[in-house]
Amino acid sequence: MKHFKDTFAQDNLPSTNLHPEYAFLDLPQFNKLEMLNCVERLLDNHIKEGRGNSICIRTFTETWTYQDLYEKANQIAHVLVDNLGLQSGNRVLLRSANNPMMVACWFAILKAGGIVIATMPLLRSKELTTIIDCAEISIALCDNDLSEEMNLVHSDFLKRTCFYRNSELETLMQSKSKTFQNYHTKADSVALIGFTSGTTGLPKMTAHYHRDVLNICEAFPQYSLQPKADDIFTGSPPLGFTFGLGGLVLFPMYYGASTFLIEKPSPDLLLQAIEEHKITICFTAPTAWRVLTQKVSEFNLSSLRKCVSAGETLPLKIWQEWYDTTGLKIIDGIGATEMLHIFISSNVENMKPGSTGVAITGYEAKIIDSNGNELPRNEAGRLAVRGITGCKYLGREDKQKEYVQYGWNITGDVFRQDEEGYFYFVARGDDMIISSGYNIAAIEVESVLLTHNDILECAVVGVPDEERGMLVCAYVVLKDSSKETNEMIKSIQQWFKEVAAPYKYPRVINFVNSLPKTETGKIQRFKLK
Repeated sequence: MKHFKDTFAQDNLPSTNLHPEYAFLDLPQFNKLEMLNCVERLLDNHIKEGRGNSICIRTFTETWTYQDLYEKANQIAHVLVDNLGLQSGNRVLLRSANNPMMVACWFAILKAGGIVIATMPLLRSKELTTIIDCAEISIALCDNDLSEEMNLVHSDFLKRTCFYRNSELETLMQSKSKTFQNYHTKADSVALIGFTSGTTGLPKMTAHYHRDVLNICEAFPQYSLQPKADDIFTGSPPLGFTFGLGGLVLFPMYYGASTFLIEKPSPDLLLQAIEEHKITICFTAPTAWRVLTQKVSEFNLSSLRKCVSAGETLPLKIWQEWYDTTGLKIIDGIGATEMLHIFISSNVENMKPGSTGVAITGYEAKIIDSNGNELPRNEAGRLAVRGITGCKYLGREDKQKEYVQYGWNITGDVFRQDEEGYFYFVARGDDMIISSGYNIAAIEVESVLLTHNDILECAVVGVPDEERGMLVCAYVVLKDSSKETNEMIKSIQQWFKEVAAPYKYPRVINFVNSLPKTETGKIQRFKLK
């Protein structure tokens, strides 16, 4: 049978002249192979080098060795090719909470030559449909516990959905070989696509190569964590976030360490895992570190040696309280889906409390004005970065030109840099709301609200909140002002959580008679802020 290659990702990459400039790829630690499937370094090599019996993944109820993960990933790869019809280059949607089977599916897709699109379990059917339509996804692998919303998806692109957790996938796996010949792919072939924030309307897809996946494992972990094979990683970010993917899968497995996965990681469960399973490295968001600080005296955290915070800026107060309570310094960092993982951070020997840190090995960063000129130290401006990874939007050259300017990646954040080179967060430069570590696009929330039968107009902004960092705040003009009641607020909020991911719902709703606008009709959100 003739093998068909799906060239969707390749065909939709931005023009070469719109790619960011790459830097530091000539350093010896970064990959220079022309042909490369990242799975071989992350998983298969551990088996070849005799480490198959080493623990790879733990949960509160399961323990998988590297051999277990290797065999299951190979069996799933056979199912993808033999039963689900995967051809190289096909995009495969992953819908799951953080669990071992999700990791096995992630590796299987790449083994078979597919492209991974991992999603968060909270997404609703409308959001999933948008992702599937934008990426022209033909196959989905879904945890059976999340089948309800998946079954509501209707897309002409989606041909097969296979569920796991005592379901079809395990049945199909039983007859499959535990070995698999990995697809021979190029180092600069797309391995994964991350959807940035908005999944309403026309979202942005950012592509990352097999080379990128391995190179980030030589950047942040080496600079900030110094991982060892006996380290045990855990954390709260979903594997659908590249922050979680790196911290809970890529980094531990690159170094032959292990990871502890928690499907619903509450602060109490994080602390329980650290105490009972002797966790050494923990990734979570600033709001979670704040809650953990209040509970830490009830648990033994003596095994913990590295604490990592990202997803939103880390307030100095939270850093100081955690340090005063535990004697551990939280490593702050900023990354972006467009850049795959963290590019500015610190380590315990090179840290200024209140600062995000410096550009880590493999990256350089600067503060620029609107014309791309570097600003003097301590002057706030746009954060620009370049290095071993860079933004590659699929099919969105308009957005590519906004994010990549003068060869640099422009993150949308406002920072300042002190005389010693340390970067300090000042503000978001766009309408992104970062709440409890989740990136929520204001326009995305507005798009959902405008489908409500009683809402005429709305505008969404972020408002500061001590516990969550920011709250989603909606200013709403109703069609009938007589309905402006507390009951209506509760009704809108409940409705929103039923039609979109609950973490995006407006926790604050203010009814107004009109919205501030320019002469051309553009809403002036800055006035609402």
